[in-house]
Amino acid sequence: MALLEDLNWRHAVKAYDSTKKVSKENIDKIVEAARLAPSSSGLQPFNVIVVENQELKEKLVKGALNPECMRDCSHVLIFAAWDRYTAERIDKVYDFTTDERGLERGRFGSYTDMLKKIYLDQPAEENFAHIARQTYIALGLALGQAAELRVDSTPVEGFDNSVVDEVLELKNLGLKSVSLMYVGYADTPSDWIAPMKKVRTPTEEFVIEF
Repeated sequence: MALLEDLNWRHAVKAYDSTKKVSKENIDKIVEAARLAPSSSGLQPFNVIVVENQELKEKLVKGALNPECMRDCSHVLIFAAWDRYTAERIDKVYDFTTDERGLERGRFGSYTDMLKKIYLDQPAEENFAHIARQTYIALGLALGQAAELRVDSTPVEGFDNSVVDEVLELKNLGLKSVSLMYVGYADTPSDWIAPMKKVRTPTEEFVIEF
């Protein structure tokens, strides 16, 4: 029941205490949870960018819908997806996989050929949409790990992707921002949602059984 207790503890914090910082040890654990997330075909087509530098956060603030949270939180995690699948990217992942497992390169050639056939001719929008969905699995695990550590967090889609991409020069890395995660410790008196009852769809309405 520990995971359920952790998830019941957390909420999307609306105000952070700028004087409190999350330890590097705990940030590393949160990022590691994201790194260990499953992804389609094991391609892991995204990166997590960790921003602690206050000057850089100030540059990102202009694209945030909740600028105070971005400014005051301890760290901003950016979940940035590949801009598209390429043959080179697919081969790099599977070359690494076979090397790590002590297998001959090309061992999964028929499978990677299938992936290339599926993805490489897709329209750019459809291609990126599939990649972007993978990041949400990692975001969910990162939120769960933060809760287990009793580190406050906020998942964020309310931001201007173009600002984040430009400030971090993500185009040069072949990446596009998808979502953010604010990490830190709540400013409890200012966190207006904290005293409110947590509300979710009742189990009997949420679960559909056949």
